[in-house]
Amino acid sequence: MSLVQSVDHVALLPAYLAAGTAVLVLLADLLVARAAVTVAVAATGAAATALGAALVGTGGERRTFCVGTDCSYVFGGRAALVAAVVALLTLGVLALSGPLLRAGRIPVGEYCFLLACAMTGGVLLGAAGDLITLVVALETLTLPLYVLVGLRRGSLAGAEAAVTFFVVSVVATALTLLGAALLYAVTGTLHLDRLGATLAASAEVRDLPLTTVAVALVVVGLAFKVAAVPFHAWAPATYDGAPLPVAAYLSTASKLGGVVALLAVVQRALPATVTGPVLALLAVLTMTVGNLVALRQRRTVRLLAWSSVAQAGYVLAPLGALALAAGRTADARTAAYAAAVAYLVFFVLLELAAFAAVVALRPADGDGGSLADLRGAARRHPWVGGAFALALVGLAGLPPGLAGLFAKVTVVRALLAGHAGWLALVVAVNAVLGLAYYLRLVATLYAAPGPATARPARTVVAAIGVATALAVVVGFAPQLVLDLAAH
Repeated sequence: MSLVQSVDHVALLPAYLAAGTAVLVLLADLLVARAAVTVAVAATGAAATALGAALVGTGGERRTFCVGTDCSYVFGGRAALVAAVVALLTLGVLALSGPLLRAGRIPVGEYCFLLACAMTGGVLLGAAGDLITLVVALETLTLPLYVLVGLRRGSLAGAEAAVTFFVVSVVATALTLLGAALLYAVTGTLHLDRLGATLAASAEVRDLPLTTVAVALVVVGLAFKVAAVPFHAWAPATYDGAPLPVAAYLSTASKLGGVVALLAVVQRALPATVTGPVLALLAVLTMTVGNLVALRQRRTVRLLAWSSVAQAGYVLAPLGALALAAGRTADARTAAYAAAVAYLVFFVLLELAAFAAVVALRPADGDGGSLADLRGAARRHPWVGGAFALALVGLAGLPPGLAGLFAKVTVVRALLAGHAGWLALVVAVNAVLGLAYYLRLVATLYAAPGPATARPARTVVAAIGVATALAVVVGFAPQLVLDLAAH
């Protein structure tokens, strides 16, 4: 058998653009040494990466690094969607970072370089065709974030958050790699499609205790990355200690990466009979605990962090439906996977808009503050406050936040199609629980005004507008997102 590999450079174009952005940022910072130029290079590279991903994705599925029929890199519609969303999130976070960078406590070159490196990992992640590429891409997305969380000079909270994030993430990666090694020992392959075919074809291999342990380790390791309960404790402390734009990136791009990785192994490699019950249990625990604890929060970022934990439960719920025999039909599987990806896209857009509003309403180098600090903010800054309220209403799944409403309806429909009505009921009950804290925050925004705040920066206001507009647009074009997610 020939071991000569084919290399499709067109399929790799988005990855080249993302990695090239990181290199150009370093050169710009070294040779020009002007903050505005460095940020402009990073922003241009992120926009080019999103455009490149969209253009390559329209040309159909492309495979590279193939040996026979096994490929380590498969760039199709879903990979293009993930790559474009990660690049746009990076561009949005750069826009949010203007006030923070002007405060002078964070080195601009290092900040932009680390964001570009994280973007590179996210772009690669959606196209990963084997477990090694998947883990390397996920770590390329995650590793720069350790530094970004603690990059602010003189911030003890940032240092503590960075250490917490680092320790938990390293443990999660170790568990995932151990699971991957055990799967290789059992099946002799690491390619996701071949791994799935081997486990599906051989009941003897699938029923081995070692296989069960390997699957459990991979799922648990990736559940840490998603901040699913009971592997969630690091998220609120890390988000609250990080600079606000970095917290926004953690809550959106990092969450997106963890779910995409989990989705890849569940859909293509691991047996649904093993992963389904585990994911169903994780989904119930995650959405319930996230919503209940969010009800008690008095700090803005911690409330959004616990809300993000709950939202991860909604994303995991369709995958849990695959535990049922009726849910393992081809149509039900496709609907479940598409619902998970679509919900994730809608969530990250709304979450970015919410964090952007917090950045606009807080001091340039400050933290998220308490809910009381936002009292009356929508009366002082009507446009920013209105966008914040719209994002919160969308996260709650209420009109006029059509993106959030459609996302929850899509999840419930996928659960009912998979004959998991009990799980759909849990999602509905938790959606009602979530209304309490989302609407409470909206009411706080429109309450009698508190202390005056500074005028929001123009780049931050622009980011709020773009994120909110994208969320509204995808709310009116839901089928396009579902079609991309299904392929």
